[in-house]
Amino acid sequence: MKPFGVQLLENKGSQSINNILSQLGQLGDVDTLEIPLSAIIDTNFICMANLKICTKMQKNDTYGLPTGSSITVAVLIAILCASFISLTRNMQKPGCHRRPYNMSQLGHEVLLADGSRQFRIMVVTDLDKSSKHPTEENLWQSFIEFGVLTVNKEYAEASIKWNSNEQIPLYSTIAGGGRSMELSDLVIFDGNLLSIDDRTGIIYRIEQGVAYPWIYLSDGAGNTTKGFKGEWMTVKNGNLYVGGLGKEWTTTKGVVINENPMWIKLVTPEGSVEHINWVNEYKKLRSAVGIEWPGYMIHESVQWSEIYKKWFFLPRRASKLAYSEAEDEKRGTNYLLIASEDFSNIKYQQIGPLSSARGFSAFQFVPGTNDRIIVALKSEEKDGFPVASYVTVFNHEMGHVLLEEVPLFGKFKYEGIAFV
Repeated sequence: MKPFGVQLLENKGSQSINNILSQLGQLGDVDTLEIPLSAIIDTNFICMANLKICTKMQKNDTYGLPTGSSITVAVLIAILCASFISLTRNMQKPGCHRRPYNMSQLGHEVLLADGSRQFRIMVVTDLDKSSKHPTEENLWQSFIEFGVLTVNKEYAEASIKWNSNEQIPLYSTIAGGGRSMELSDLVIFDGNLLSIDDRTGIIYRIEQGVAYPWIYLSDGAGNTTKGFKGEWMTVKNGNLYVGGLGKEWTTTKGVVINENPMWIKLVTPEGSVEHINWVNEYKKLRSAVGIEWPGYMIHESVQWSEIYKKWFFLPRRASKLAYSEAEDEKRGTNYLLIASEDFSNIKYQQIGPLSSARGFSAFQFVPGTNDRIIVALKSEEKDGFPVASYVTVFNHEMGHVLLEEVPLFGKFKYEGIAFV
């Protein structure tokens, strides 16, 4: 009798289960049983393989019980080992979910008698250094505000009414370099409301007025101890994409230190993180509007459109000149860039009049408009301190502004908006 072995072949995934079972039927004539990993996860194969071995033992008494048992044990051990390898390998892949993605949203539209539609919206503040609690030593805060967006029946006009009595503080004791809770965006992901702190790199889950730390994102390729300065979040194919400023990290005079802000993060619903180099993608965006190094473009508001299958960008600031901290506050944009999924095609347009002191800080597609209508936030700063924030609504396909830039109440910088 020839010695028997089991060989797992990852590169023979197309081999049919019938072929494998045929080998099992000829165990006395082969040296090695070849089993592809793709067949290991088939429970029917496992049962059929055992049945085939038992049948072979009954037909040929020459093998005897000890040999048949050894073969059975060998095959089962190989199957279990390969199953474990295949399972762990697949679980490490981003997008390999152990449960269905939760598509539910937190808000819904209200249809009025005149055909207008209303939506409840939420905005969140990034108070920068002012996020430190005024009396508590180890506490930082952000605020969320609520309002109602109304769009008329013809989708030609819009208005927003804010509820000044519905302000909710969010607190955290986790800080980096003495700063925290500088929340930069809002997103509904897997049925949860999330925000990111651009100082610590922590993504928070917001529920009933409490900010719960969910996951931590490290800067750049993930091999640094510094937290990721996340500025925007969007959902694509059931995964969360988180991005930063999209420009080289420089000194206040524009000298390049690293390209860490030009990496993005892909986060699965289970919380696994993949670090993706987007240096070329960001450079293509600024090239599309005629900006080359040492010019720059800063991003804080990005969305993926599942309807258009394209990326939408409303840059905060841009310039053909080198970065200067002193001049940056006066380089706001009114650009809208729309890029194909692979960034091979990028188009841009200008939305409304340009106010160089104001830059986009967040936006969302208005539900039920096939991603044609956008509600966006702009903010204005002076010497590093917030001056005011504004909200606008426009139809990017028609180039029509439904709501001109109107100020929000208070001298706050709002950097996130969501429908709730």
